[in-house]
Amino acid sequence: MAEHPPLLDTTQILSSDISLLSAPIVSADGTQQVILVQVNPGEAFTIRREDGQFQCITGPAQVPMMSPNGSVPPIYVPPGYAPQVIEDNGVRRVVVVPQAPEFHPGGHTVLHRSPHPPLPGFIPVPTMMPPPPRHMYSPVTGAGDMTTQYMPQYQSSQVYGDVDAHSTHGRSNFRDERSSKTYERLQKKLKDRQGTQKDKMSSPPSSPQKCPSPINEHNGLIKGQNAGGINTGSAKIKSGKGKGVVQVDTEIEEKNEETKAFEALLSNIVKPVASDIQARTVVLTWSPPSSLINGETDESTVPELYGYEVLISSTGKDGKYKSVYVGEETNITLNDLKPATDYHAKVQAEYNSIKGTPSEAEIFTTLSCEPDIPNPPRIANRTKNSLTLQWKAPSDNGSKIQNFVLEWDEGKGNGEFCQCYMGSQKQFKITKLSPAMGCKFRLSARNDYGTSGFSEEVLYYTSGCAPSMPASPVLTKAGITWLSLQWSKPSGTPSDEGISYILEMEEETSGYGFKPKYDGEDLAYTVKNLRRSTKYKFKVIAYNSEGKSNPSEVVEFTTCPDKPGIPVKPSVKGKIHSHSFKITWDPPKDSGGAAINKYVVEMAEGSNGNKWEMIYSGATREHLCDRLNPGCFYRLRVYCISDGGQSAVSESLLVQTPAVPPGPCLPPRLQGRPKAKEIQLRWGPPLVDGGSPISCYSVEMSPIEKDEPREVYQGSEVECTVSSLLPGKTYSFRLRAANKMGFGPFSEKCDITTAPGPPDQCKPPQVTCKSATCAQVNWEVPLSNGTDVTEYRLEWGGVEGSMQICYCGPGLNYEIKGLSPATTYYCRVQALSVVGAGPFSEVVACVTPPSVPGIVTCLQEISDDEIENPHYSPSTCLAISWEKPCDHGSEILSYSIDFGDKQSLTVGKVTSYIINNLQPDTTYRIRIQALNSLGAGPFSHMIKLKTKPLPPDPPRLECVAFSHQNLKLKWGEGTPKTLSTDSIQYHLQMEDKNGPKIEKVNDHICEITWECLQPMKGDPVIYSLQVMLGKDSEFKQIYKGPDSSFRYSSLQLNCEYRFRVCAIRQCQDSLGHQDLVGPYSTTVLFISQRTEPPANTNRDTVESTRTRRALSDEQCAAVILVLFAFFSILIAFIIQYFVIK
Repeated sequence: MAEHPPLLDTTQILSSDISLLSAPIVSADGTQQVILVQVNPGEAFTIRREDGQFQCITGPAQVPMMSPNGSVPPIYVPPGYAPQVIEDNGVRRVVVVPQAPEFHPGGHTVLHRSPHPPLPGFIPVPTMMPPPPRHMYSPVTGAGDMTTQYMPQYQSSQVYGDVDAHSTHGRSNFRDERSSKTYERLQKKLKDRQGTQKDKMSSPPSSPQKCPSPINEHNGLIKGQNAGGINTGSAKIKSGKGKGVVQVDTEIEEKNEETKAFEALLSNIVKPVASDIQARTVVLTWSPPSSLINGETDESTVPELYGYEVLISSTGKDGKYKSVYVGEETNITLNDLKPATDYHAKVQAEYNSIKGTPSEAEIFTTLSCEPDIPNPPRIANRTKNSLTLQWKAPSDNGSKIQNFVLEWDEGKGNGEFCQCYMGSQKQFKITKLSPAMGCKFRLSARNDYGTSGFSEEVLYYTSGCAPSMPASPVLTKAGITWLSLQWSKPSGTPSDEGISYILEMEEETSGYGFKPKYDGEDLAYTVKNLRRSTKYKFKVIAYNSEGKSNPSEVVEFTTCPDKPGIPVKPSVKGKIHSHSFKITWDPPKDSGGAAINKYVVEMAEGSNGNKWEMIYSGATREHLCDRLNPGCFYRLRVYCISDGGQSAVSESLLVQTPAVPPGPCLPPRLQGRPKAKEIQLRWGPPLVDGGSPISCYSVEMSPIEKDEPREVYQGSEVECTVSSLLPGKTYSFRLRAANKMGFGPFSEKCDITTAPGPPDQCKPPQVTCKSATCAQVNWEVPLSNGTDVTEYRLEWGGVEGSMQICYCGPGLNYEIKGLSPATTYYCRVQALSVVGAGPFSEVVACVTPPSVPGIVTCLQEISDDEIENPHYSPSTCLAISWEKPCDHGSEILSYSIDFGDKQSLTVGKVTSYIINNLQPDTTYRIRIQALNSLGAGPFSHMIKLKTKPLPPDPPRLECVAFSHQNLKLKWGEGTPKTLSTDSIQYHLQMEDKNGPKIEKVNDHICEITWECLQPMKGDPVIYSLQVMLGKDSEFKQIYKGPDSSFRYSSLQLNCEYRFRVCAIRQCQDSLGHQDLVGPYSTTVLFISQRTEPPANTNRDTVESTRTRRALSDEQCAAVILVLFAFFSILIAFIIQYFVIK
């Protein structure tokens, strides 16, 4: 059977302070009944307490269980056992006992503990999952109720003595339809039985239920015994401290009902039947497991579904069983049994790794037969004429041996034997033999069933005369201080004769002769405590009870020499080179008794290296160590070898070779992708560092087209970035490393091409001015940097920082038109490729050549008010002005005015001009052009101007009437009616001799004049002119001087100005200069108004303007009074209308 984990350890669960429930014991007819489960010595009963812990009760003990209805629950027991109820003083005790006639209730024997876990009562059909371990049991679901499990588990050691040693075998899963139907019927019956038991859970159970499912807990099971059944009724456990009720988890119990039911089915197998019993064979026959389950018979049985295992024991019912057969047959023949031996045989059913309980034991005894073949006789004593033999009796196989038969060949050696003894004795003496006579013997035994076979033949010799001379000893092995010798028996000596030997030895230099070194029966001996490399002589003498033989011939052997001593520490001879040096050493002081055959030099690399390698083996005492690495430490040691062996190694010599510059590096490699103007390189250290750490690296670069290397990096890093490269160029790089001894050789070259980049900067473009307004720009193709130039961009502008693209294309020149003459222009060019745009070229400035002046602009007429020339006449003159045009790099010398069919008029460098001697009331077309040294510029736009008609003749002025305040004047001729129809306007002026005279020049200028006074007594007279603007209260002086007129140019339109003037006499007397101010004149009012152009009725009408008469102060006051009265009346009316009403 398969091995199972051990049961719960009782030492961990058992607690001395936990007592059983102490419920009152009532009689058998009461409502409650205490049922004692007896635990025998050596057994254990495990229950679960209210706190969830397990308690293991070891026997001998009696476990009280409380039954609520007083009935004794049925106890399931394995085959061969039966529960027995014993009532003592009203207390019922359940004991599981074997079904034996000699069993008595009062005396229970101690049952052997089973080595395997208890087996459940029922085995379900395992259809989808393997069976769980059979050593685990379901836990109790609650602390209040615990279902008592009556499982006294007695089993015989005869049945379970050697179950743990049995191998597990099982048949494969069945697939036939008949098997499936059988297990379906079995499963249905189990479910029906389960439903019946669930209905009875509320009342005390009277029928057994299925065993709890096997999980990792013990609950009410006696350790070491087979579980026959349980009681699922509600029982109580007596304890002195409290009560606890444990209830079985029905869900877990139902889970493996099919497996337990199937186990129960497999356990219903009867014991095998022995037939045809012989001395060494027997035939065992058995039947498949019975289908009778709880009184119900399954009509269909499937015997071919099962596998069987046959177990036998020859040491009694409780002895050790061993498996002798595993298979599907129901009968076997056992061979090789012992005659006249009692055997116990069991059979165990198995299906799909599920095993039932072994059957009861079938007892049978093999028959008796002839004895076994005895061992050969051995010699007890010998003489020259007799041999005494002894022997032992063999197994009699059930019948007492009556006689032994001893046969011999009478010393003839022809293989024919005759009987020399027959009887019950176990020794016999043969006499009347010859000395040194050899005889062969054999023995057999006889009982009532026959005679055994003869034993092996043996040859014995009688004693003879003294031994003959033995052969000389032979050296088997020699040592430094010992010699192992071996010799043989003298020829003609019987093999069974006891002969002893004496080994004698002589040392050449001792002078004592041969002395015995060994005396005994062995044929070999090792002589010890000898000197090394020394010759010794040996001889051997054989003797027996009859005397000694002659000594053998003398032989001579030599001990081995000892290993030599340690050689002297080696030393360096000469100079140490970077790759080699020479060492020498002295021989050892002790050669070990033999000449040194060779020396062996070993070397290890490193100051602490222990990996020694042989570099020299020979007889000379110096060696050249070459093919070394520079700058490395080497340890050297030497040992010597002679015939005596190998010496120990000498002290090690530490040598360091001088360092050299490092070896070549691998070429540097590109890291990442190359850029247009830089690449990143990476490299590794050289394979040979020259014996010194690498301190720095040097990288050199040269263009591929020329071999001019230059160093681009030197440092300790193993990578660098090389910049300032040209795009699309191939460069060669090489690397070298340096240590403290200097730089090593360069590596091989590594060619790397930079990524294509934008074109280089173009050279400054060349600008050629074809004319003053046209320029030709040319440029050259720059370096393309790996890609072709696809187009060019030309920027042009008049301001250096603000140029615009004027051309974009693949051409190398461009013509720019529409330029301004004598103007500075700036330009630059840029090349583009598929990679990108290159930088712009340098800015180039160019100046267009000078040209004729530009067109004159802003040609216009000058109004009459702006003309200050007194000789200007609007009827015969036209005043024009213009703006100076661009001279285009050459100074304007003059202007040419074209105003009709006449020849053009040339004027100087002016911007205004009055054309005289024109016809009155005539229209002229006027245009102008500028002239410089290069010629005349284009004419300006044309304007049309017309001269005014001539003014009328002055009218005749007459005073028609006058009074003290009024004057009535009359002018002109004809009737008023005639005058009213004329478009002539009249301007009447009046002179005030007491005040200054004011004459308007234009809208912003007026001229003030006053009467000039003569000097008084030689003192000069100056004048002070004052003006008051508007209604200001103060006059301000605007002029002071000797002139009698002043032109005031700060007039504002529609403003009132009041002017007055006074004379000042500048006196010169003894007191100094003194001004005498005279009285001011009357105030003259002047109102500045815009001059309206006259309305012309026809071309021949002369314009006349009528000057408004300035109001006096009294008139202004009257106007103000009238306005005030008007506004007062208006306000009174508004108040009357809106407020009072």
